Amino acid sequence: MTERIRRHRRTKILATLGPASSTPEMLQQLFLAGADVFRLNFSHGAHADHAARIEMIRALEKKFHRPIGILADVQGPKLRVGQFQSGRVQLQAGQTFTLDMNPSPGDTRRVCLPHPEIMEAADIGATLLLDDGKLRLRVMRKLGDQLITEVMNGGVLSDRKGVNIPDVVLPIPALTKKDLRDLEFVLPLGIDYIGLSFVQRPEDVIQAKEIADGRALVMTKLEKPQALDNLDAILDLSDAVMVARGDLGVELPPEDVPSAQKRIIRAAQLRGLPVVVATQMLESMITAPAPTRAEASDVATAVFDGADAVMLSAESAAGQYPRESVNMMDRIIARVERDEDWRLGIDAKRPEPERSSADAIAAAACQVARTIGAQAIVAFTASGSTAMRVAREKPDCPVIGLTTSVTVARRLAAVWGVHASLAKEVHSMTQAVENALKIARLEGFAKKGEEIVVVAGVPFGQPGTTNALRVARV
Repeated sequence: MTERIRRHRRTKILATLGPASSTPEMLQQLFLAGADVFRLNFSHGAHADHAARIEMIRALEKKFHRPIGILADVQGPKLRVGQFQSGRVQLQAGQTFTLDMNPSPGDTRRVCLPHPEIMEAADIGATLLLDDGKLRLRVMRKLGDQLITEVMNGGVLSDRKGVNIPDVVLPIPALTKKDLRDLEFVLPLGIDYIGLSFVQRPEDVIQAKEIADGRALVMTKLEKPQALDNLDAILDLSDAVMVARGDLGVELPPEDVPSAQKRIIRAAQLRGLPVVVATQMLESMITAPAPTRAEASDVATAVFDGADAVMLSAESAAGQYPRESVNMMDRIIARVERDEDWRLGIDAKRPEPERSSADAIAAAACQVARTIGAQAIVAFTASGSTAMRVAREKPDCPVIGLTTSVTVARRLAAVWGVHASLAKEVHSMTQAVENALKIARLEGFAKKGEEIVVVAGVPFGQPGTTNALRVARV
């Protein structure tokens, strides 16, 4: 009999798949090491590669009888300069450098910037960041389809390097033609989350949700200063959120990124949205078997802040130590969650329940569980909302999310503290309690004589009707 997988931690792990992690053997190693959700990065790889990975994930899920989430992360609008005659140039601070629409190869005086939106939107004084912020230009003049800039920070600039414009809201949608093709391909394959890149406005989220049409949840990636200016409106429309610190760290001053991270986490927690902290978490493990102490502290900080999940990018996708990276992240999380200060901090940040019966029941379940020392809170959930409401309260004990829907179970794989499990349909609270006791015992959460708390919505099967609470003894 295949072993039952139970995580002894609350914070979840997302692992990106790539060349280093695309065999069934390595996928299984990553899962057993602690990965709860797998990320498919559509900035790289062919459709056939991603389809094969989805098939392997679902085979792994079937083997271990454990729901696994899949995040399809679309590329978004990548703004890049053109090519150079010699492949690269050296720009000096103080020199003049022109960006234009001429497709011919560039030199030390000019290069093509094939994005009329930038030409239109960039005003005098606007800053352009090239190659992840390594070079900085300032717009001095505009001449038709030319931006005449002064090089503020020089360096080597090579073909097709990226361009960021932190000062300007660009009139471009978050979903490109490539993204639309990728979503048309991957949505029918049964993914759970869409990673929406380079969001600037609420309208970007609306477009993605219309395309998803309920087939997947939208995880909004916050990596643009303009998104922070519209944070509340964007989060009100999102199903989940990612603090994507790579591009955020390019367009924001480095000293502003930590406070932005905390602000996003707090705003997501108030709404009960799953929030993922991502990018460069264990960066050195791409080439080293152990992280730096600073990286370990970075992962720990996200856990202390109450993030639902932390994510590995190149560490698991293209690094030399993918399994070790997941295992290290698992170990750091587990250690932090045993710390007394972690629980004190989590309790201090707990948001006030909303004025609804569902939130009142979720808050009461956590209080009852703490008072009686319950081993688990079992939440019957048709849409996932009941389990997510309970998880928002950050209870002392694990949350078992029982659902009849494998789609809902997979989505809950990204939610803090929730152990999702499939259950048969029930029609009464008596049946629900019987099922809850059986699952809690079978999954190793409670032994004979121990107590659990059961929450559900009556009548059963109707989303958003959380209104019942029961204490039961195994």
